[in-house]
Amino acid sequence: MKATSWPARRLTSWGQALAVYRDPRVLTILFLGFSEGLPLALTGATLNVWLTEQGVSRTNIGLFALVTMPYALKFLWAPLVDRMRLPVMTRLFGRRRGWALTAQAALVAALLGLGSTSPGEDLWWTALCAVLVAFCSASQDIVVDAYRVEVLEEHKQAAGAAVLVLGYRFGLMAAGAGALYIAEFHGWRTAYEAMAVLVLVGMATILLCREPEAPAANARERLIAEWLRARPHLSGRSAVALAWLYGAVVAPFVQFTERRGWVVILAFIASYKLGEVLAGQMSSTFYIGLGFTKAEIATVGKLFGLWATIAGGLLGGLLVGRVGVLRGLMVGGILQMVSNLGYVALAWTGNDVSMLAATVAIDNVCGGIATAAFVAYLSGLCNVAYTATQYALLSSLYKLGGDLFGASSGWLADRMDWVSFFLLSMAGALPALCLLVWLMGLRRREEAAVPAQ
Repeated sequence: MKATSWPARRLTSWGQALAVYRDPRVLTILFLGFSEGLPLALTGATLNVWLTEQGVSRTNIGLFALVTMPYALKFLWAPLVDRMRLPVMTRLFGRRRGWALTAQAALVAALLGLGSTSPGEDLWWTALCAVLVAFCSASQDIVVDAYRVEVLEEHKQAAGAAVLVLGYRFGLMAAGAGALYIAEFHGWRTAYEAMAVLVLVGMATILLCREPEAPAANARERLIAEWLRARPHLSGRSAVALAWLYGAVVAPFVQFTERRGWVVILAFIASYKLGEVLAGQMSSTFYIGLGFTKAEIATVGKLFGLWATIAGGLLGGLLVGRVGVLRGLMVGGILQMVSNLGYVALAWTGNDVSMLAATVAIDNVCGGIATAAFVAYLSGLCNVAYTATQYALLSSLYKLGGDLFGASSGWLADRMDWVSFFLLSMAGALPALCLLVWLMGLRRREEAAVPAQ
């Protein structure tokens, strides 16, 4: 089974790039993206508004970035999701769909629990429930991401990534603007109960999707099975357990390390979004500190911002289809770094809704372009025999870097003015851009080494 590191061919015209979006499988990713994006804001920006209202300190709000650590650690249980059969659910719905429905049902229960807490009175209980929401959401992401990579051909991964961003942002809008509007008029508990109901959108999509065809056994796994058969003392259950463990846990990681520059690739993935994460973690607190209301944040930051991100995601998909993944990553990385200047301008201007709209538009368009390219890059790195495990590992590295870096955001914001804070956040993008230059050089050397056909 061949692994890929980036799309093998570029689309020759903008018309061909646009035609990809008519594929029903690509459209399905829209709804799966919604199911991925819905829980994220409920443990992030939306939850931060709730915490700010309850008088929680900036430092503690910054530390709440750690409640989403399950997204960064999901590679630890991804091998189980990839290979283990669930009683009843796998038999009724298949390998991918059975796990997705189980994770989504648990997510509903976790959201109801989080909505019933009171951050001002018992912050630790709120944090625990938020961790449970993140764990269930991360488990759902493992399955959804594996499904997306498995059902789309290589040259359609960029379009799938763009549509994923589109659906993802619809989910963020529901959990951002939708939850804020509901909280404004009916309270936070009702808002989280409504978000739990919206999880049914993802469940319905999974039920309507077909189970992807399971990949054929990898040669490496067949070799280990033969090795075990040659050792009678490991026969029976011991042989089966060791073979399963090797195929589920060891083989995906070993296969990835056979790629040239894999250490640099991992470092790049972990650092690509650091500048954006540092600024984004404190954005809601920043808006409230400038005197914007929840309704203004919901309307401008969430609803208007959604369409800016949609535009950015679709542009990113088209860009990657035309110039390739690595060049798309470079363009997106530079844009998302420069976009933080919008926060600097807003800090100078103060409470100005038009400047807020301009800041949100710039940030979300640039972020959408970068995200579409980034998701396409991660997808292209996966071997389809180990999709869930490898994609979980790669996306976990990105999330781990963001969580560790983002956890310091509140501490920094307490000790700096907003202008200095957002200027500092721009520097967080520089390490990844330097690594990307090296990866682009590696790609050119590999292409030059391939003999002409």
